[in-house]
Amino acid sequence: MACIFCQIINKEEPAETIYENNNFIVIKDIRPSAPVHLLVIPKKHIDSVARLTPEDKDLMGEMILVAQKVAQEKKLKSYRLRINTGKGAGQIIDHLHLHLFAWEQKK
Repeated sequence: MACIFCQIINKEEPAETIYENNNFIVIKDIRPSAPVHLLVIPKKHIDSVARLTPEDKDLMGEMILVAQKVAQEKKLKSYRLRINTGKGAGQIIDHLHLHLFAWEQKK
């Protein structure tokens, strides 16, 4: 059975999509912990940072640039990026993703 993020990527489950390209989808977190709480999710299934390989370095760089692009499009004044790795660190879904948090937007 595919993980929930794979199901969202395959349009089998609904999500509020903010941005999408060939490699990533950005969605709103369904349990936000900040006024802006988005998830940058690679379409390639990787369980966590612990499962990255050297071949994934370009994907990881692109993930940061996608977060930057979305932050600029949303006119975020400042923001925080976070990746949880493993259950003990708060990773709930075993599919690599980057949290983008923001508390203020430019007017």
